[in-house]
Amino acid sequence: MLHRTSPVLKSLLNRITSLEKLDWSRMDVHLIDGTYELFRHFFAVPASADVNGQEVGAVRGVLNSVFSMIQQGATHVGVATDHVVESFRNDLYPGYKTSEGVAPELLSQFPILEEALEAMGVVVWPMVEFEADDALASAAAKAAKDDRVNQVLICTPDKDLSQCVVGKRVVQLDRRRDIMRDEAGVAAKFGVKPKSIPDYLAVVGDSADGFPGMRGWGVKAAALTFSQYSHLEDIPKDWREWHPSIKKARVLSESLFNGWDDALLFRTLATLRVDVPVFETVEDLRWQGPRPNFEEHCKRMKVPNLLRRVPDLQPRH
Repeated sequence: MLHRTSPVLKSLLNRITSLEKLDWSRMDVHLIDGTYELFRHFFAVPASADVNGQEVGAVRGVLNSVFSMIQQGATHVGVATDHVVESFRNDLYPGYKTSEGVAPELLSQFPILEEALEAMGVVVWPMVEFEADDALASAAAKAAKDDRVNQVLICTPDKDLSQCVVGKRVVQLDRRRDIMRDEAGVAAKFGVKPKSIPDYLAVVGDSADGFPGMRGWGVKAAALTFSQYSHLEDIPKDWREWHPSIKKARVLSESLFNGWDDALLFRTLATLRVDVPVFETVEDLRWQGPRPNFEEHCKRMKVPNLLRRVPDLQPRH
C-alpha cells in the first residue's frame, strides 16, 4: 500500500537533510587592529598606572574589549599591532607617517599590550618591518582560502583595509559603531569596489598615512573615475575619451599624468601586503584560554575583574 508524504512533512524532511549536510565545524575568524584599538582606548578611557607607575589605561581597555569578543562567541582571534610605527614605506616616501607627535605614554603601551594579549592566550602579530594593516591583510587573505572558514571579519574602521573585502566572505567590522561592511557596503561608502581602493587613495591622498594625493582630485572625482576605470592604468591618456560622467576631465587628466610617478608611488603606499608571515593554519588562531603567566599580568596592571572573568570562560571547540 502506497502512502503519500504530505507537503509539510516532505518540506520538513528536506530541511533535516539539508541541516545534516551542513559543516558545523566552519568558523568565523576575527582579525583585530590592535593599533587602532590602543589609540581609541588611549583617548577614551581615564589614565591608569600599574603597580610600577607605568601607564596602562589603554591596555586595560583593549584587553577587556578583546575578552568581550571572546565572551560573545569569537573562537579564532588574531591581533595585529604596530610594534614600531615606522615601516618599509618610510624608505619609499620620506613624508610617510612616523611616531613623531605620538604621546610617549601611548607608544610605551604597545609592548605591554602585546605581552598581555599573548598571556591571555590571543595570537599577536607585532609588526616592525611591515604595518599592522599588512598583517591583517595577509591573515584575511590566508584565512579566506580555508574552506573551514565561514567568514573573516576584519575589526577596524580603517579605510585602507576596505581593499581586503571580498563579497560577504571577507568583511570589515566597525565594532564601535556596530557596522559591518561587505563588498556592496564598500562600494556604497566610497563609490568604488574594494580592488580600486589603493588607486582611489593614491589620488585623494591619506592624511593619516602622510601622502597628499594628486592636486585637484577629491573623493567625488575619484569615485566617478574609478567606478568607470578600475585602476590607474585603465584611465585613457586622452581626457576627451574619459566617460562623460567625470567632470573637469581635462584638469584631472593633466594633474594625474603630469604627476604619474607620484600617483604610482602613492598607490604602492596604499596597497597592503598579503605576504606577511602570520599563521600556518587557522587553527593556530583558536583561543585556548589564558597562559599561566596571565595572573601575573593582571596583578601588575591591577585588573582583578579580568583575572576573575577569563578563567571562568571555557574555550569553544
